[in-house]
Amino acid sequence: MSLLHQVCILLVAAVLAVPLFRRLKLGAVLGYLAAGLLIGPWGLRLIADVESILHFSEFGVVLLLFLIGLELNPSRLWIMRRAVFGLGGAQVVGTSLCLGGLGIALGAPPVAALVAGFGLALSSTAFVLPILAEKNQLATPHGNAAFAILLFQDLAVIPLLVILPMLAVSGQSAVQQSGVVMAAQIIGALVGLVLAGRFLLRPIFKLIAASGNQEIMTALALLVVVGTASIMHFVGLSMSLGAFLAGVLLAESEYRHELQADIEPFKGLLLGLFFMAVGMSANLGIIRDETLRVVAVVVGFMIAKSLVVYGVSRLFGESRDSARSVATSLSQGGEFAFVLFGIASSAKVLSQHSADFLVVAVTVSMILTPLSFLLNERVLTRWFRKEERREFDTISDHENPVVIAGFGRVGQIVGRILRMRKIGFTALDAAPTHVDFLRRFGNMIYYGDATRLDLLRAAHLDKAKVLVVAIDDMVASVKVVELAQQHFPGIKIYARARNRQHAYQLLAMGVNLIIRETFEASLTLSRHVLEGLGIPAQTAKATVEKFASYDEEMVRATYVHRHDEKKLVESAKQYTQELESLFQNDSHNDAGTERESTTSHRSFPPTSQT
Repeated sequence: MSLLHQVCILLVAAVLAVPLFRRLKLGAVLGYLAAGLLIGPWGLRLIADVESILHFSEFGVVLLLFLIGLELNPSRLWIMRRAVFGLGGAQVVGTSLCLGGLGIALGAPPVAALVAGFGLALSSTAFVLPILAEKNQLATPHGNAAFAILLFQDLAVIPLLVILPMLAVSGQSAVQQSGVVMAAQIIGALVGLVLAGRFLLRPIFKLIAASGNQEIMTALALLVVVGTASIMHFVGLSMSLGAFLAGVLLAESEYRHELQADIEPFKGLLLGLFFMAVGMSANLGIIRDETLRVVAVVVGFMIAKSLVVYGVSRLFGESRDSARSVATSLSQGGEFAFVLFGIASSAKVLSQHSADFLVVAVTVSMILTPLSFLLNERVLTRWFRKEERREFDTISDHENPVVIAGFGRVGQIVGRILRMRKIGFTALDAAPTHVDFLRRFGNMIYYGDATRLDLLRAAHLDKAKVLVVAIDDMVASVKVVELAQQHFPGIKIYARARNRQHAYQLLAMGVNLIIRETFEASLTLSRHVLEGLGIPAQTAKATVEKFASYDEEMVRATYVHRHDEKKLVESAKQYTQELESLFQNDSHNDAGTERESTTSHRSFPPTSQT
């Protein structure tokens, strides 16, 4: 089969499989693996020359390590040093020793067992980070911890990628060079690479950038990666190490973002090709012939790995919930394991059958990753919360004039401003991990569910003047307002509305003041945009204020139609036309009489909400 036909088959398989797996929320990596399995020797046998595709696609891993290096400037590493090198290092070492020890206990050779343990200790960055981002959990304590561990894993794989090719050389009888010569070549190459990065690369990039030729700039970026990888390969080290070092050397360069943008498409395609090649080379006969052994190994290493991750997370101060979430997030094997096991097989550290078996085990564990997230969220979280039975915090008898229900993004800003004015407040939040995290920064916040009447009474809402409802969940927000209005009729309620529908509900309940979540920020942004276009600051401010006033009146006037979509659409169109007519009339007036014009043409009086 010609190369063109093979490329066509690979592209068709990827285009069909990856969107399907993304829709099923299984991730792009599994889509590539499944596409490879389908068209490979164990599937439809459309492509037979898997070995050459695998070797070529390994360049995707080289590009990935270059991009990782670009992200790792020394200042960022220093800020994250405890989480990355402490928590991440403890996880990698602990998991490697645990799994390696289990392998030795089962009769595997020590070196092979430790290499396998290290490979299984790595988790899938390509799986975990997108899932955490999709669930809006990257900024949570367990999201930060998982990112730090993954970052250290990406760093920790570098030494083994260097060592394994050296083991391959040392394991052969026909060694052409002495250890001293080889060490000298390695040191010389590393020193030369560092010097070239400091004194040669930036001037070259500056010269090429000055030419304004984008294609040559992209070619230069690829040349840097290919060149450094080739130098490392020539002296007997890993190509990935060269690419990684090149990325680190350029991490603080002014061309870093452009390099990242140029390399990213190539990295994505080649990594996809790499995963497809892995899928094609996966020995499904092992699953067929050794089903029970595969299940035992996958379940065993995922449980052992989760326990180690949970233990080190707790050791480094994570809460039980956070540690459990980190453990389930990182329980699977990772994409770097495919690379390590392939190199270990070539170096004769692992037998071909053992490497194939471990690749299959990692693949199955990656398939189970979305299920592990669901298990944690829908089973373990509820189970352990029942087991722990954490009681709501006891609120001090000190009476404060303000009670804040929900201490997230909005509630925290309100609290900080009140503290600046030395106004006391009582903050309530229903997420125990959130409460524990915020207390580390000195926030006075209590764990409790503000939708419970007994908690509102314990917070002395009857003695407070203002209730700020800043809860993210719209149902809970409405319930708190209902309770407050029913049992504390004298309290002033100021509520955050997530969107227009939420605002309609709160308006119908007669809330004193409603602030739509993104409305004020959008108005400020619009004013700056107008000023950036050359419109005078006073005119831009008046325009935005007029729009804000009119839009708030529109919300108040149309919320009665909130359940009738047809009337809601008609009302919105009518108000939009009136607003356009209002601005069109104002544009004909003299600038000196603009304020009078604004007043005479306003259809509704301004509200306090603006």
